[in-house]
Amino acid sequence: MSAAPYEAVERQLATPARIARATVLAAATLTVMGPAVIAPSLPAMRAAFSAVAGADVLVRLVLTVTSLAIGLSAPLAGMAADRIGRKPLLVGSLALYAVAGAAGFFVDSIGVLLVTRALVGVAVGGIMTAISAIITDWFEGPKRATFLGLQQAFASIGGVVFLPLAGLLAASNWKLPFWIYGVSAVILPFALLALREQRRDRVSGPALDAAGPRSPIFRPIAGLYLLAFLVTLAFYMAPTQLPFLLAELHIGPALVGAVIAATTLSSVGGALAFPTLRGRWSPSVLTAASIALLGIGWMLVGTASTVAQVAAGLLVGGVGVGLAVPNLNLRLSDLAPAATRGRILSGLVTGIFLGQFVSPLIVAPLIQLTSIGGAFLWTGIAMTVGAVIALPLVRNAK
Repeated sequence: MSAAPYEAVERQLATPARIARATVLAAATLTVMGPAVIAPSLPAMRAAFSAVAGADVLVRLVLTVTSLAIGLSAPLAGMAADRIGRKPLLVGSLALYAVAGAAGFFVDSIGVLLVTRALVGVAVGGIMTAISAIITDWFEGPKRATFLGLQQAFASIGGVVFLPLAGLLAASNWKLPFWIYGVSAVILPFALLALREQRRDRVSGPALDAAGPRSPIFRPIAGLYLLAFLVTLAFYMAPTQLPFLLAELHIGPALVGAVIAATTLSSVGGALAFPTLRGRWSPSVLTAASIALLGIGWMLVGTASTVAQVAAGLLVGGVGVGLAVPNLNLRLSDLAPAATRGRILSGLVTGIFLGQFVSPLIVAPLIQLTSIGGAFLWTGIAMTVGAVIALPLVRNAK
């Protein structure tokens, strides 16, 4: 294919309609809050199912099974994005999100509730994969970095808006937060009408066809997946462990939602700062800084004795997450050939949400050895020290 028509396609893809961009960013708000929106309900949910054997573990699984489903289904979503298109995947996932999410309000069996939560996870995996592929199809270079930062910012804004609302609703009835998933039904018509299917994997060019199954990009891609897994394993201590840490401080569910939302609030700032910092810092420096910030935040949470100190730690950690996610997304999208971009980006979704799923399982022994606060402290120390040690090693390797 000659360069001229290829560049013409590039220009067309780089100027999506404003309503299309708004639709993608609105869909991004559904991702962070997808698993976590019921976090303020966990203590009341545990009481409601107290007669069920293993209720303490099962209630935590109600939160984390969504992450497991996202992680397991994301590769299939990536294949769908590459084969049937980004728009059909996004539309179908938005519909499933609304139905499966709101179904939790009507369920009285924890077993059935776990099934509906798993279906929410399938929907989130599809939404995240679709919008990441759409964004990286639309933009290149600095524009891509800017919009990926906006994607993470809007994902965090979703948490800022919906988590406190979930806390207020849970204070009245622990089932009410399930209605929040109905927001997806509002976005669905815009996805149907505003988005156009633009498949860059149908555009051939030397830069797009160079990578094969034995490409040297495999190792850096696998490393980015592992890093995403570890970062979110630590980060997801916030929604899974903080409600119980704050309960020890006699904090009610409404304030629990507001405190957890502090993490997503500050991650908006980190995500919005990402394009500027990406232009000034190397990817390795930005990665190390984001991990160190999350570690420092968790050390503050682990040593806190008041709600204000917990919130301060969450604010610091949130900035780190706000930087980490778009940085990982950008590095992967720059490595990925267009024909397999959906599948490669779906691997990041898998790494992130498998980390979320195993977080309470891996952290539980540490809590037994120390305490919930001790688990935050030691996790923060490990991340901060790891970031400081890894940075010079990575830079020397380059």
